[in-house]
Amino acid sequence: MSEKQIWFYQLDWLNILTILGLDSISQIPEFKKNKAIKNLSKQFGDEVLLTFKPTELDELVANELRNVMRKELTIHTRQQERKARELKNRLGSLQKGGVIPINLNDLKDIDPDADIEDLIKYFSKKFMNDDDDDKDDESDTYDEDKSGYYI
Repeated sequence: MSEKQIWFYQLDWLNILTILGLDSISQIPEFKKNKAIKNLSKQFGDEVLLTFKPTELDELVANELRNVMRKELTIHTRQQERKARELKNRLGSLQKGGVIPINLNDLKDIDPDADIEDLIKYFSKKFMNDDDDDKDDESDTYDEDKSGYYI
């Protein structure tokens, strides 16, 4: 940054991140920030950029970063969509008002004096990581009732 680019210090990076739909400032490479700022300085001039309101500057920088970071932003949106689909698939039965299978063996491990938050964390871990348990159930050598209990 040169001393002429003092308008850079008026930027609200949290607002820029929300405009771009990113989670943290580390997702924007430093050289791309510098490139976007240099492009805006060439396009508008430093004196003109100082006259803009901070919200207008944030929008200008976000649009310029969107142009500079086109590839990274598309990858980020694809990852977000994939995570949303996976979560929807895992929690699909809850959204439809379906049933959640509960194994009574899980209830034996619960501490009766446990806090409700601990119980929620315990069951959410069990519910979200139940891919490995499904593979093991099919390879059991002894007979048991696999119908389970449902709520």
